Amino acid sequence: MNDHMILRVVGKFLIPYIMLFALYVQFHGDFGPGGGFQAGVIFASAFVIHTLLFGVRATQKIAPEWILRIVASGGVLLYAGVGVASLLLGANYLDYNVLGAYPVAGQHLGIILVEFGVGLTVTAVIMLMFFAFAARGEPEGDAS
Repeated sequence: MNDHMILRVVGKFLIPYIMLFALYVQFHGDFGPGGGFQAGVIFASAFVIHTLLFGVRATQKIAPEWILRIVASGGVLLYAGVGVASLLLGANYLDYNVLGAYPVAGQHLGIILVEFGVGLTVTAVIMLMFFAFAARGEPEGDAS
């Protein structure tokens, strides 16, 4: 892929905007279409594009597997932690009403946290699956 300079330059230009759009979808999800799953897929697609342009090893230096495992676990723990916080505050599991000063504020905070946990988990799991398949055909020493 060393001879595709135009693709690499355009890719480097587009990747930050793809990530920014993923954040928009993430945090706009409680007001309209979008949310954690969609944002996680879009965010992971930026890393997939990076991998296609620069190789698996270069992308794994940016996002090592051990960090992706921690992020995936952290997203699940965040999701579950919101539910446990609701229980500890005397409500049902994932009943967001008790998380804020008044029910609407609690619902808003709860859905943002839950959707953020979903986004983290989806991003990390998609990247782990992509790396598992993409690294199979690449030689060990290739760092292009």
